[in-house]
Amino acid sequence: MAGPDAPARRPRVIVVSGPSGAGKGTLIERVLRRLPHLCVAVSATTRPRRPGEEDGREYYFMTPERFRERVAAGDFLEWVTYAGHHYGTLRQEVERILAGGASVVLEIELRGARAVRQAIPGALAVFIRPPSMEELGRRLRARNTEDDRDIAARLETGVVELEAADEFDHVVVNDEVDRAADELARLVEEATLAGGTRSG
Repeated sequence: MAGPDAPARRPRVIVVSGPSGAGKGTLIERVLRRLPHLCVAVSATTRPRRPGEEDGREYYFMTPERFRERVAAGDFLEWVTYAGHHYGTLRQEVERILAGGASVVLEIELRGARAVRQAIPGALAVFIRPPSMEELGRRLRARNTEDDRDIAARLETGVVELEAADEFDHVVVNDEVDRAADELARLVEEATLAGGTRSG
């Protein structure tokens, strides 16, 4: 429980985007440890579950048919097809977190980030940039979760995503994990302070 001198906070939507392999998940995980008022919205996806993943923890795993049913019902705040699979943010997931008084962070790709910013104008958008395309390729190969064809597709998409970095409120270069996590945590902390101001 926060002490009497703790700063007041306001629930806020934080959009974190960037190329696959830029380290978004790693940075968010570190920020979550520091900011207890921040929660991750679990996305839904049709991609196959990887070893060790659990439904409702990494993603809400759905069949393509079920995903399309939820889209038709208007249940998604945003959804996209990425590398051959559907990904989306459920409205009820975001609403649930905000209603509980916490801020919510969405880890989504570029098109999804654009859709959320249109739907929620007050969202803070942060772009995670790799230090170079060469390093991005190295990180993707080191994950050992995609084949060469998938990696090539993600790198091609990454080039397009990097060109859109200027659309975001802030760009964090993930050249060194601790430093980048510090920067992201500071941005989120400032954005969720009640009555705080932010320069776009």
